[in-house]
Amino acid sequence: MKIEHVGMYVLDLEGAKNFFIRYFDAVSHDLYYNKHTGFKSYFLSFGDGSRLEIMTRPGLVNGEPNHLRCGYIHIAISVGSKDRVNLITNQLHNDGYEIVSGPRTTGDGCYESCVVGPGNNLIEITV
Repeated sequence: MKIEHVGMYVLDLEGAKNFFIRYFDAVSHDLYYNKHTGFKSYFLSFGDGSRLEIMTRPGLVNGEPNHLRCGYIHIAISVGSKDRVNLITNQLHNDGYEIVSGPRTTGDGCYESCVVGPGNNLIEITV
């Protein structure tokens, strides 16, 4: 078995799509739009076949970000090398995104950084 995809609600659907395309080389599929509910989504594909569904709809609630809450807390994207972790983290920092941690080697030996991405969702960038 495998996880087929992960879904993420965002307020700015186009901004989120462009974020993952620009920084993580995602490929976007066509926009899905349900005219009855206002629901919109894109499936984004990554080089290894994994997919992320980004979604929006009327009435979303954007609560206070709390990275110490229960539930799904981050998406980890492997970029292949420490140099790429550093490069992408620096690009995100220079573009005004909040870097939560890193780049660093964690206590369990992983090299990673963590950034607040679209919709206040945490994106872990790892080798």
